[in-house]
Amino acid sequence: MTLTPVKTPLVAKKMFPNYVWDIPTNDKVLYLTFDDGPTPEITNWTLNTLKEYNAKATFFCIGNNIEKHPEIFQNILNEGHAIGNHTNNHIKGWKTKAKDYIENTLEAENIITNQIQDSEFRVQNFFRPPYGQITPKQGNKLLELNYKIIMWDVLSFDWDKDVSKETCLKNVTSNATNGSIVVFHDSIKASKNMQYALPKVMAYYNEKGFVFKSLEF
Repeated sequence: MTLTPVKTPLVAKKMFPNYVWDIPTNDKVLYLTFDDGPTPEITNWTLNTLKEYNAKATFFCIGNNIEKHPEIFQNILNEGHAIGNHTNNHIKGWKTKAKDYIENTLEAENIITNQIQDSEFRVQNFFRPPYGQITPKQGNKLLELNYKIIMWDVLSFDWDKDVSKETCLKNVTSNATNGSIVVFHDSIKASKNMQYALPKVMAYYNEKGFVFKSLEF
């Protein structure tokens, strides 16, 4: 059983003000994000679903997965979505020395850079820690390296096998609002819940006049 809340409490955001938790705005905008890809079939399905709503999102990619599936990564770029670094091997920050954590992140960054060198894509140095685990030393070093550490306002819990697809949907529709950064996963583990919830989330907010944008600073 996890103690992680679906909606990030205000106190947590205030404890780590240098991290990005949401985008304060009065506009009807949601920021959908997808972690752990690129993944065969799942990522391309996600891209097609986003396209149906003329939506842009931010994909936090694992370096090792980019190396395995460069053509899917290129599909993300070609669709005009934003890219973020999710380390090279999806490592746990709390169990990794700061030096090793940074090196792993930079390995992923090199892979990302090599993949986009022939495109017009603009790198914004977004980083999201796997599992949300990051120590103060790791975070400070990444900030020194000009990374923007992107956390979240709402977790869908699509990866959790104990969470039903209906609950996954409700986690988002009951909590996401103007400027929320919402976490989904374009992974095999999360696919059942994500593929059920994502189209319904987009339809729900589209009817309310929301648009879906990628992160940009």
